[in-house]
Amino acid sequence: MQRFFSLLSILLMGSATVMSIAQDNPCGVEGIVIEASNYEYAPSSLEVEVGQTVVWVNMGGTHDVNATTSSIGAMWDNPETFNLPAVAGNSEGVCIGTHTFTVEGAYDYDCSIGQHAANGMVASVTVVPATQNNTVVDIIVNSESHTVLEAAVIEADLAGTLSGDGPFTVFAPTDDAFATLLEALGYTADELLAYPGLTDILLYHVVGSQALSTDLVDGQEINTLLGDDVLVTINENGVFINQSQVTVVDLVADNGVVHVIDAVLVPEQPATTTVVDIIVDSEVHTVLEDAVVAADLVGALTGDGPFTVFAPTDDAFTALLAALELTADELLAYPGLTDVLLYHVVAAQALSTDLTNGQEIATMLGDNVEVTITADGVFINQAQVIVADLVADNGVVHVIDAVLIPEDEEELPETVVDIIVESEVHTLLELAVGAAGLVEALSGEGPFTVFAPTDDAIVALTEALEITADELLALPNLGAILQYHVAAVEAYSDDLTDGQTVTTLEGSDVTVTISDAGVMINDAMVIIADLEADNGVVHVIDAVLIPTATNVLETTAIEFNIYPNPVANGVLNVQGVWESNASIQIWNAAGQLVQAAQMTQNQHVISTDGLSSGVYTVRVLSGTSSGQKMFLVD
Repeated sequence: MQRFFSLLSILLMGSATVMSIAQDNPCGVEGIVIEASNYEYAPSSLEVEVGQTVVWVNMGGTHDVNATTSSIGAMWDNPETFNLPAVAGNSEGVCIGTHTFTVEGAYDYDCSIGQHAANGMVASVTVVPATQNNTVVDIIVNSESHTVLEAAVIEADLAGTLSGDGPFTVFAPTDDAFATLLEALGYTADELLAYPGLTDILLYHVVGSQALSTDLVDGQEINTLLGDDVLVTINENGVFINQSQVTVVDLVADNGVVHVIDAVLVPEQPATTTVVDIIVDSEVHTVLEDAVVAADLVGALTGDGPFTVFAPTDDAFTALLAALELTADELLAYPGLTDVLLYHVVAAQALSTDLTNGQEIATMLGDNVEVTITADGVFINQAQVIVADLVADNGVVHVIDAVLIPEDEEELPETVVDIIVESEVHTLLELAVGAAGLVEALSGEGPFTVFAPTDDAIVALTEALEITADELLALPNLGAILQYHVAAVEAYSDDLTDGQTVTTLEGSDVTVTISDAGVMINDAMVIIADLEADNGVVHVIDAVLIPTATNVLETTAIEFNIYPNPVANGVLNVQGVWESNASIQIWNAAGQLVQAAQMTQNQHVISTDGLSSGVYTVRVLSGTSSGQKMFLVD
């Protein structure tokens, strides 16, 4: 960017009028009053501004106002003529008439009644240019949504320019428009104000004439004070100046008009700017810059073009790396990096106004990307365009919030099992799937959705149950627990809705909860979503899902009794025969452990005072034996 704009000034000029303006006069019109009486007009000499009104009041006798031809043969050269007919006056004052002066210059007039003029009843009015009491600068300064523009105008030392006579037309970007530009460029507001080309960019927003909205026509080109033209587009969506939409029109000032726009107008880039330069100069595209260099695409993208580049931000790459469990260095060394980047480049220039809903665009990889336009914005595949139309000499860059992934079937893991096996945080889940004999089933055609608890999640469960990992893998019902983590459908994150239930292979449902905190499956948080395989999708969760079906965690059965059931008076008695150091646990219907204790006797009393009404499961674990029963708290 080599230019910025030129605008505004904050000079408030006082009125040059020598008389007060009032509406309390016999004419009932706001204006400067001249009284006629005793062969004189008072005042006999008056200076007013263009646009001001003079009121003549007769205080006695019969008088008129003759500004056409001198009654005594004097040489008059009035810029315009007018005449107010004679009326009889009185001490209260009678309205002779009014005149609003619209042309600068000196005006002579007299009273044409009898010998009044000959006896000295002559006077004059001098009309001077109007003081700019409300300029385009004032409109911007007084606006709560143009604080950045105000600061830019002051910093560019343009305060006096737009307080002059004008007329001017100012296309005024809002603070939100500047915020979007600063984010796209990686600038701070202070860096913007210190930018050497600030004045040029401001001048690109100012026209040296007044253009009301009714003066604009579709396809019109308007020359700015910078010397470059802006293009007017008018369609069913509104009025656009270049790619910026006019959101408020016709804020009229004394010296012009202000139209509010939703984006900063950026003058055409110098011929030396390429799409690569835009990426390199951006502070939010460092990973993309490194990737373009690593893929040896710098030379190609600095050619004549034209190119359209969909440019993922650093945050977009960070999200991808986290999902794939890759480092940035591993990404740059990835053999398919060039193909991924070429999937972000089109061998033509496509501005935002060239895109249509449902459009498919061929990339330099050969595969198409799809354009979707909704009320929420513009999307390329599933990535949203967050900054559009960063124009270079050889094309245009659109900033997007996600990395586009080509639909290359060979690149996908073959099965959901492969995703688990290749993950560094699912070693225990991999062992469990093998121990339960589910590898072959989950390697089938599917589709499957797997909620995959991490190693930390499984360790937390073994600690809660006071069993080892080996004991967990030896559970006879391990398969049922694992099947409770699998659904026989392909459910991506955008297929899930709040309150939805999903039936698992175990037969029970899991419940989806979506809130500001994230996506929950029962009480497990989804920490990585949408790891795609040929036969389904894997979502990583931070806790093991426990089905509430009886005997799921049972090994050798322990026989015991509980009473009363339903619980009365906040006390549940547990009685049976087990080895010493047995543990007793209370689980709620959502599969959460809510109470645990050690038992040294064959009878134990549980307080249920802290439990809400509902169905619970009591589990007794002793060595390799366990048992469980359900009870009700009213």
